[in-house]
Amino acid sequence: MGRNIRKRRSPLTVKVIAASAAVALGGGGLLYAQMNASAHESNNSAQNYTKAAAATAATISCPDVGQKLTNVPDKAKQGVATELANLDKQITEAYSRLASTRQAQAGDANFVQNAIIGPLKEKRAATIDRIRIDITRVGGTFNSSLAQLAACTTQTANQTTAGQGNNNGGQNNNGGQNNNNGGQNNGGQASAAPSASASTPVDVGIGGQAGNGPTAADFVDITKVAANVQGKPQNGANASTGTFTTRCGTNQNKNHNTDNVIVAPGVSNGAHHLHDYVGNQKVNAFATNDTLIADQTSCQNKSDLSAYYWPVIREQNGTQDFDQNAAGGGTEGNVGKILTPVQAQIKYVGSPASKVTAMPQFLRIITGDAKTTTNGLGNANAHWSCTGFENKVQLTEQYPICPQGSQVVRTFAFQSCWDGKNIDSANHRTHVAFADPASGVCGNGFKAIPQLTMRLVYNVAQPSIVNGQVKNAYAVDGFPEQLHKSATDHDDFIAVFKNNLATTIANCINSGKKCQ
Repeated sequence: MGRNIRKRRSPLTVKVIAASAAVALGGGGLLYAQMNASAHESNNSAQNYTKAAAATAATISCPDVGQKLTNVPDKAKQGVATELANLDKQITEAYSRLASTRQAQAGDANFVQNAIIGPLKEKRAATIDRIRIDITRVGGTFNSSLAQLAACTTQTANQTTAGQGNNNGGQNNNGGQNNNNGGQNNGGQASAAPSASASTPVDVGIGGQAGNGPTAADFVDITKVAANVQGKPQNGANASTGTFTTRCGTNQNKNHNTDNVIVAPGVSNGAHHLHDYVGNQKVNAFATNDTLIADQTSCQNKSDLSAYYWPVIREQNGTQDFDQNAAGGGTEGNVGKILTPVQAQIKYVGSPASKVTAMPQFLRIITGDAKTTTNGLGNANAHWSCTGFENKVQLTEQYPICPQGSQVVRTFAFQSCWDGKNIDSANHRTHVAFADPASGVCGNGFKAIPQLTMRLVYNVAQPSIVNGQVKNAYAVDGFPEQLHKSATDHDDFIAVFKNNLATTIANCINSGKKCQ
């Protein structure tokens, strides 16, 4: 649909285009109908726009119930976690139906609402009510306003929160973290490719070889992005300036699964995407504190049994990997060749404002947000760059196209302030926070802990943009409705230490030494 056609199309033409473009691809993916919604076409003909809102719907957008839960009694946690996983499964199924019914959508303006969004609301309402029952029957309090989160909407390609090509690069503060209390993205404007405008043909097909991203707008030539990295806070008199590096490999042994024991314990395929695991070698949905402390590790320091895991990156080059026909893999839009990092640096660093307290055993931290496409960027903490550019440019909302000889780099800086009491929280966020980006001070009674940082380096075939399409794309695995946007990148950690290693790490950092 390359050129801007100014005359109005007949309803028949619209339907034929939609039908012919709804082409099923391998691995359960679908290529969206690529309909040219030119601003020059007349809006006066209802028939012409029977393509309906449904024809331009790129994804399903549902409120994130889990983020609104701040107090779940211990006895209700497993039941609530299972129901939250059911909500994710329902969205995934609705998204798949959205992707597979383009022809029906083109012929019926009410199809999406009647056949997809309406039934999804009913399922979600029942699930949220089960969460209410799980909480109240053990004496907990349920916020009745959460029932209002059952309703979902669709988003067009231009409405999705991230990756539209005109976004900022993501401010890089204090070693890669975004901001205080949840990783709020503050800015740092990057010169990037312009997004589609009203005068530009809008391809609402969302790209990628599985049909759910990424698109050309999700990539930018890093050599054309303005510098956006800001300096770190100055060290105060009581700063903890040491570092502790743990060497745990790059997952060369291909330890993968699509579970997430932090957010969906006891639920197989709770993540709906594939993770790399280093450190603890038996982390899955059914892992417990007892099994974690008893298990083996890939780390050179055998006292470090911590679990470090992140979503894999794939090259979308037509290659079918081992999970092409598996849940969490190809059947949920995560397709292509899985890339193993060539480097994986895991380092604990200190605070510019104070000494650090040792991490508590079994502390759980998630940094970033796997659902920024629908949630917005409030908890985004993705940082993408290229070797040779890391001190100049960090991107949150686009993937970098690196120059020849340069490698793709993902960096993470976890929350470094702890509430001093809890190893987890109902929404997996409120027990930890980011330090103030200007001063490095922990607020609200929180105390500084060693800040976990990661740097993952990849050899990636250089993508290119040809006729508005991305060739040799790469993308991070994710929930299918999140469209493989770069901002959805995230990282997970469970602290598991033997032989007083947590105290050793804190003492090293507080003394200003470089240890490993």
